[in-house]
Amino acid sequence: MPLTPDLIARTGLRLLNDVGLDGLTMRMLAKELGVQAPTLYWHVKNKHELLDLMAGLITAEAADGVEGPGRHETWQQWIAGLARRMRDAMLRYRDGARVTAGSYSTGPSIGRTFELVLRTLTDAGFPAAEAARAFPAVLHYVVGFTIEQQARTGEGYEGPNPYAQEVAIDGARYPLTASVTKELHAAGSDDNFEYGLRIVLAGMEAVRQAAPDQKISGAPPPSGA
Repeated sequence: MPLTPDLIARTGLRLLNDVGLDGLTMRMLAKELGVQAPTLYWHVKNKHELLDLMAGLITAEAADGVEGPGRHETWQQWIAGLARRMRDAMLRYRDGARVTAGSYSTGPSIGRTFELVLRTLTDAGFPAAEAARAFPAVLHYVVGFTIEQQARTGEGYEGPNPYAQEVAIDGARYPLTASVTKELHAAGSDDNFEYGLRIVLAGMEAVRQAAPDQKISGAPPPSGA
């Protein structure tokens, strides 16, 4: 099989489940492909470019088969479904969210999906510029949540997983914290993901309905405000 950037990236994803992001090296990848390390650099300039390609594959998996909203599907339901697909795609690979974070992903499926996102939001009443700013907030929430969820597996620790150890909270000094210990320890759960997603979507809807002079412009408030 000829060596291509796509084959290199897919091999990287396969190795990722065994060694994690920190353990993945170009030398290891070359050995797995049966070539010398310098040969890889004819196809992939460096590890950052490799991660971009790997992230593109993960994102393409999330986008595979995505269509616009169904007849009775709200924009919130559709965006939530896409968010779940993105999280599921990242969870298929160890450190999948870390690979995706900060990577530059391109490709026909990615462009098509973003066009569907913008069409869905503009049809719901978002100006195109607001839609283009709002959806990344969803994406950043999904990536950040999934990074934290995958960190809690403890695979990145050489010793015991600190997240698996019971934490004793001084209820006298920190009564509120002690009362929600169960919720704090379940921070990577599906329920918590859905709860946070509802908050993000509710915020988007609140901004959509706000009067123009009440919308967040991104500029700092005037002095004295």
